Amino acid sequence: QVLLVESGGGLVQAGGSLRLSCAASGRTFSSYNMGWSRQAPGKERQFIAAISWRGGNTYYTDSVKGRFTISRDNAKNTVYLQMNSLKPEDTAVYSCAASTPYRYTWNKLTDFASWGQGTQVTVSS
Repeated sequence: QVLLVESGGGLVQAGGSLRLSCAASGRTFSSYNMGWSRQAPGKERQFIAAISWRGGNTYYTDSVKGRFTISRDNAKNTVYLQMNSLKPEDTAVYSCAASTPYRYTWNKLTDFASWGQGTQVTVSS
């Protein structure tokens, strides 16, 4: 299991931007698909973005397409989530996730094995 630590959350006005980072432990980061989910109070966890271990394929849920961008830097063992045009409904705890090595599916919650503690994102109207 890999240790994941998120950072970059905070309070932002609607229309603003934030960049979340997730640092992973270990020496096999480049073999993991990486993803982001979010959970708002009283709601189920929502899987919102993922990037394949090769880095060439990405997935976004419809509600964030065109606004959020996932990327990774294997040299830094870090995955990022750039969030633009934020809306109040984006308010949630955002968590990153890592799959098992070289997993061939990576677009749903159950494709991921390790999760970080999360970072709060609050978007005010």
